[in-house]
Amino acid sequence: MKRNIVIAAVTAAALIGGGTATAIATTGDDEGSARQAANTRLSDDDGRDDQDGADDRDDDTAKASSADVTAPEAIASALKHTPGTVVSAELDDEDDSDKVIWKVDVLAGDSTWHSVSIDPSSGKVLGSHTDDEDDTAQVRAALKGASVTAEQAAKAAAGKGVVTSVGLDEDGKDKSWEAETRKSGGVEQDWKVDLNTGKVTADQDDDQD
Repeated sequence: MKRNIVIAAVTAAALIGGGTATAIATTGDDEGSARQAANTRLSDDDGRDDQDGADDRDDDTAKASSADVTAPEAIASALKHTPGTVVSAELDDEDDSDKVIWKVDVLAGDSTWHSVSIDPSSGKVLGSHTDDEDDTAQVRAALKGASVTAEQAAKAAAGKGVVTSVGLDEDGKDKSWEAETRKSGGVEQDWKVDLNTGKVTADQDDDQD
């Protein structure tokens, strides 16, 4: 009975995982067969995960390289359309489609948030809408007295690679701009940009992850 249960479990694991596993019903080898089948399935899953990760990096690299408009240019275009304080800008998919756009978040006035979409090829504004955010006070407090804007932070980080996003990190003790860059080959890196000096340093938290 024990052997039949093990065989059924191994077969189910093989079918669910999509891998190839063979259960051999031999006396005293039930546990070994189960372990072999489980290892086969995990090996197949790891291979698929690695391939998926590589494909995602390739896609992101292609998206970044296809954008003619840089992060600073996208920010400038958004501010021309909607004056205020840019809190973040990101090169991202449009509604999970293959088309990418710059999404720029602008805090206008005391508490009105605008999400402005910028064409990455022409820099034209594709549209905008208001958003509801609950961290306005934190953002205002973090930027109080800061001399480096999001646009300037993006320009500073551009020396490290193609900037695909820049945003304010208003949490914790060390508040800063955070920027993500990507180089040819898909190598990406996160950076911190000082709010007052504009100094760019590697994000140690990202390195530890």
